[in-house]
Amino acid sequence: MTPSRTLATTGRVLTQIRHDPRTIGLLLVVPSLLIGLVAWLFDSTPVFQQVGPALLALFPFTIMFLVTSIATLRERRSGTLERLLSLPLSKLDFILGYALAFGLLAVGQAGIATAFAVGVCGLEVEGSIWLLVAVAVSDAILGTTLGLLASAFARTEFQVVQFMPAVVFPQVLLGGVLLPRDEMPDVLYAISDWLPLSHAIDALKAVATGDEGDSYVAGQLLVLAAFALGAVLLGAISLRRRTP
Repeated sequence: MTPSRTLATTGRVLTQIRHDPRTIGLLLVVPSLLIGLVAWLFDSTPVFQQVGPALLALFPFTIMFLVTSIATLRERRSGTLERLLSLPLSKLDFILGYALAFGLLAVGQAGIATAFAVGVCGLEVEGSIWLLVAVAVSDAILGTTLGLLASAFARTEFQVVQFMPAVVFPQVLLGGVLLPRDEMPDVLYAISDWLPLSHAIDALKAVATGDEGDSYVAGQLLVLAAFALGAVLLGAISLRRRTP
């Protein structure tokens, strides 16, 4: 891995995205709009206070997964990856460059979504607001890295979309959005423990309610970081060229 080549890839990706206002809007604005829609829908009820922390994990994670996987796959299908890898650029440089670029966007996305949920929608947070932002950012970066991993296994945009019900939906169902994880059947609880989104939702709920200490949240952040690092490394190993 060469840091200068990784950063050059990051700069190229950010330059491309800067000229695509629809992608910028989808990444930075849509999660907040969806959170606001739910808050409005359950106005004058305690529902938003109960599900709001989970939504901070759910929407940024899903959108970053989808956008990152499709954008990276488009590079492969257009032949850009082949041209880049004919240069002294390793697969890890390529994946890390993309991860850094979309990771920076994830920071902006999660920061805006958290500020909107708390400042506009009235989500009450008992713990540290900065810790809430840190977990939301980590969760969005996790969605980015899993999207990069999915793109390494897909050949078309349609196949990427097919990963949504296989990779994202089970994590949503078992993450504690619909039913608290400790009320699930034992088998489903055990499965959910191995899904990264569960740890993001648990951490966000812990910060919002103040039921757990900072050490518990820090442990969940380490779990998210381990999943994200594993996804980047596996994505670099699995990335395929069309030509030998």
